[in-house]
Amino acid sequence: MRNEIIKGLTDDFESHSKSTENGIEFWYARDLQHLLGYTEWRNFNKVISKAKTACEVSEHSIQDHFVDVNKMVSIGSGTEREIDDIMLTRYACYLIAQNGDPKKQPIAFAQNYFAIQTRKYEIIAQRINDWERLNARQKLTLSEKELSELIYEKTGNDKDFGIIRSKGDQALFGGKNTSQMKKRLNVPETRPLADFLPTIIIKAKDFAAEITVFNTRDKSLTTESKISNEHVKNNLGVRKLLLDRQIVPENIPAEEDIKKLERRVNSETKNASRNPDKLN
Repeated sequence: MRNEIIKGLTDDFESHSKSTENGIEFWYARDLQHLLGYTEWRNFNKVISKAKTACEVSEHSIQDHFVDVNKMVSIGSGTEREIDDIMLTRYACYLIAQNGDPKKQPIAFAQNYFAIQTRKYEIIAQRINDWERLNARQKLTLSEKELSELIYEKTGNDKDFGIIRSKGDQALFGGKNTSQMKKRLNVPETRPLADFLPTIIIKAKDFAAEITVFNTRDKSLTTESKISNEHVKNNLGVRKLLLDRQIVPENIPAEEDIKKLERRVNSETKNASRNPDKLN
């Protein structure tokens, strides 16, 4: 396919994309029909039906990607009539293209266009998830540093923080202590458990630590036992909140080593800075 054809088709497809008030990108099926070279709606509707089946087989909700709507169209002489249409997400367009005839140039283009664009959004989503996990881990480090310094200030014992944190973990993870959770998640004994936890659990630990810091100051707690009781109570409270939402902390699998994740994200950022042309 020649470059000028590819550019023309790209411009056509992008010029017909719309956005909802929430910023969700979509195409109207009637527009996509003509972009893909279908002259009759009833024939295109058969392809849409196949795409809906593929959506269901892939365990995605049809209603999330194919939204029936009515819209007014001009029929000449200043008059309008209402017709049926469908709002299609990018994923729905991809499925429709995959169920079309690839011998037709617009369909061959669309199959690749929507596949690449869908993958691009998946990459962006993964990058954001990685960034959020890194930020959550860094925030927990700061909270635990503040808690550690506060405990030493109150008790004068630099070993009390480790004891208190371990008791908090045991409360959060349903009676399983830090060492047991490391074995459960195959975390090296020399590495922090939090480096392998998912974002939601990292944030749970951080929230409990922040409450402990606040109440240790507010209630003037000065002994290891009192601060431990406070930290256990806070972790139990956070655990209850998670369980109420069907999230069982000790049953969530480990995620990628945060150090590897950090190296990858930093490397991608440096590469983007060194090669600005690739951002275009």
